[in-house]
Amino acid sequence: MVKQDSSSLTDAVEQVAKQQQSQTSEIEKNKKIRLHLQNELHELEKQIAAVSAEAKETERQIYQQDATIENTKLHCGNLETQIRSLHTENVKLKFDIEAAQEELEEHMIRYNEYYAKIKFHKDSLGAVERKWPFMTELHEKRDLVKKLKIMKEELMQDLQNPEGNWMKQVQEDITKLKDKIKSVKESITEKSRFLEEEKQTHEKLRKEIEVQHKRYGAILKRLHCQVNKLQSNRRQWQWNIQQLEKTAAELKKCIGMKD
Repeated sequence: MVKQDSSSLTDAVEQVAKQQQSQTSEIEKNKKIRLHLQNELHELEKQIAAVSAEAKETERQIYQQDATIENTKLHCGNLETQIRSLHTENVKLKFDIEAAQEELEEHMIRYNEYYAKIKFHKDSLGAVERKWPFMTELHEKRDLVKKLKIMKEELMQDLQNPEGNWMKQVQEDITKLKDKIKSVKESITEKSRFLEEEKQTHEKLRKEIEVQHKRYGAILKRLHCQVNKLQSNRRQWQWNIQQLEKTAAELKKCIGMKD
């Protein structure tokens, strides 16, 4: 009896354990399902938000396209107006061109007639001019100018050719000039040396002259002093002579009175 009860209890415990395990497994499974559903819900919410943003962007683009279409319609209307105006101007220009072309044809006819007359007069004048003496001289001068141009071209070619006669002559002249320049430089160097010596001599003479000037200045000063002294003595002598003459006159007067 006890064994049966113990066995029944064990079975009951095992059954309860199995039920708990089954419930635990079911709970875990439900958790996983709930987590999966939550993830799917979150993903759906993100998709809904993205679709909503895309819908707003689409609405904005549609609004912009509507505005662009309106602007395009307005621009097309302006273009149609301009096209009609240009068409009118083109028609007017076409008539003007036709009229101008007709006028040009008339002018060309008159010009050809005038050109024919001018050519006739020019030919006649040329025949007469050829008989004039100065025209003969003019033609001769023209021929001379042509010859000079040919000579100029030949000279230019000769100048461009290093082996040409002109270049050889120029090189010889350059060599002569170099020799002459060298000779002149040597002469200048010699003259410069001579001038330097002359400068030194002049400097020496200048110093000697300054010394002589100082010496003569002192002598002249001394002579001036002597002259001044002599002039002073002369004035004194003149005064003394005048006094003596005065005294002599008085003595003569006294002698005359005594006689």
